[in-house]
Amino acid sequence: MKRIIAALAALVTAVVLSLAFVPGADAAYVSTRAAARMGWGQPLNGDEFSYTGAPDPAKWSVYNGPGHHNKGLRSPAQNTVAGGYLTIKGDSAGKTGGLSAKFNRQVYARWEARMRVSARDPEYHPVLILWPADNASNNCDEIDYAEGTGDTTLMKQYLHYECAGDPTTRAQTKIDATQWHNYAVDWSPGAVVAYIDGREVFRDTNPTHIPRAAMKQTIQLDWFPDGTALKASWLQVDWVRVFPAGKAAPARQ
Repeated sequence: MKRIIAALAALVTAVVLSLAFVPGADAAYVSTRAAARMGWGQPLNGDEFSYTGAPDPAKWSVYNGPGHHNKGLRSPAQNTVAGGYLTIKGDSAGKTGGLSAKFNRQVYARWEARMRVSARDPEYHPVLILWPADNASNNCDEIDYAEGTGDTTLMKQYLHYECAGDPTTRAQTKIDATQWHNYAVDWSPGAVVAYIDGREVFRDTNPTHIPRAAMKQTIQLDWFPDGTALKASWLQVDWVRVFPAGKAAPARQ
């Protein structure tokens, strides 16, 4: 009997570990993930943040220098991993953080991340971005597939596709961003499509707007000062995953 109990205990432990480390096994919210709803398959790479300390240096480059538009500072110390989450904190003086992925810097991909934010100061903007891999682009390409701005009740999407005048395609969704949500983007040769909790919220199929150069994932808490007192704020990411790119614009959901 003891051997049977021990064997069962070992089996349960193995199952729990497999659920913890196999993407797609988190059934409690599987239907709200774009990857699951759209059938993207298994991820190519990512970070489950199942460790403690600084963000994994093999996976991430952390920012260390001036803040967004040279406002405030970005400090490596503001990015920590604990309790299964990446946390980026912004303090009351404009010191914040950010990081960019070293993995899967490529042309076309599908990305998804699970994020929540504090009841943040409107001056702190949480953003999930695909940014040019070489930090430069002839077209100023940028895919902001989740960006919180001054209106904290909205999550916005922006596709920047030209430098002159900074023209963009954009959308916004009313949402309680203090709760966990799954944000995703499908960047293919035929479209840029963004999702929140598996539901399409943004689409651009204009071929002149689609980025054609390698991009990288970034996670940032950017400071946009407005002259008022600043409240400390944070964002947390449960996981981020990258999936194989599609060959064409996905069907509408």
